[in-house]
Amino acid sequence: MNQSKISVRYAKALFISSNEKNILEEIKNDITLVYKTIKEITEFRLFLTDPITKTSKKQLIFKNAFDGKVNNLTLSFIELIVKNKREMHLEGISRNFLDLYRKEKGIKKVVFTSATKASEHTKKNISELVKDVYKSDVDLTETVNPDIIGGFILRIEDQQVDASVSSKLEKFRRELTTSLN
Repeated sequence: MNQSKISVRYAKALFISSNEKNILEEIKNDITLVYKTIKEITEFRLFLTDPITKTSKKQLIFKNAFDGKVNNLTLSFIELIVKNKREMHLEGISRNFLDLYRKEKGIKKVVFTSATKASEHTKKNISELVKDVYKSDVDLTETVNPDIIGGFILRIEDQQVDASVSSKLEKFRRELTTSLN
């Protein structure tokens, strides 16, 4: 089965179950914790894809890592994923769950990329602008990429505004190359 299909199916199952039990907010917080753990801890990400570690050992590690920190539904869900040998899909499952949550709540996912860390004032202004334009709440994530040299890239869902210096320089290079030929 395709990786994305696996991730989507498991995410939908958890979303529907948590919504039916009226614990969607709590499960969203749990899945956010799991997702951040996977994204921020390289060793944990490597552990998920390790084919040598036995299922029982992985289940024990997950239980020790998340027991008492997440809802029992989340813990049972993770145990099921490990039992079915789908733990390598946990990042995708988490991402898809959070996408379903944002869609349900009408929240726009916004990624702001700049060459240096933006001030809180700038991030607040971006959030307010997007909120006004799209008439929805905003989930703003900031990334720093020195390769863009300056300016910014603003990605709202599947739309992107690239006002980076690197893209302007690339455009100028293409125009110059074309005019010289």
